[in-house]
Amino acid sequence: MDSEKILTRDEIKRIIEAVLFAAGHAVTYEKLAEVIGVSEDEISDAVDEYISEYDASGLVRGIQLLKLGRACQLTTKEVFIDYVKAALGVKEGGNLSRASLETLAIIAYNQPVTRSYIEQVRGVDCSYSVGVLVERGLIRVVGQLDVPGRPRLYATTENFLRIFGLSSIDDLPPVALPTSSEPKEAAKTEEQE
Repeated sequence: MDSEKILTRDEIKRIIEAVLFAAGHAVTYEKLAEVIGVSEDEISDAVDEYISEYDASGLVRGIQLLKLGRACQLTTKEVFIDYVKAALGVKEGGNLSRASLETLAIIAYNQPVTRSYIEQVRGVDCSYSVGVLVERGLIRVVGQLDVPGRPRLYATTENFLRIFGLSSIDDLPPVALPTSSEPKEAAKTEEQE
């Protein structure tokens, strides 16, 4: 790596592609900028250009470049996932329950939040759902609230963004609020769901 050499935009894009391919996970713009010796804005511009080239090429590729906030990752396109799973012997991990999806939505739209906040919104104990979401890497502890008991604060992860195809949390669709004419559902426990 020659820090004195001035790189062209094409060279920067090729380096980004090589690093992301080798990493196999999201890499921050900060890290890429540090390694390549350019600004984070140059990395962001190169990533945007790379994505446009992939989209405009007219070729159906098996991979795609995803932006995940201030990070990016090379991933398999969803249409090919069954072939990748079969080739790698990956078993189905199961889908999230309705309770876990509701818990995830509350966290995504209100983050960072405490478990007690989630339980207040849902009206049931959410310990199990929070545990499942942490285990699957969709949420993580991002701190503790500075009140007695110091409850943990939860927020979504880059894995959440990648799985749901979002560049940032700002890309979440707006919440449709229920009208007063819609019937309210009776509260259920997580076990009933």
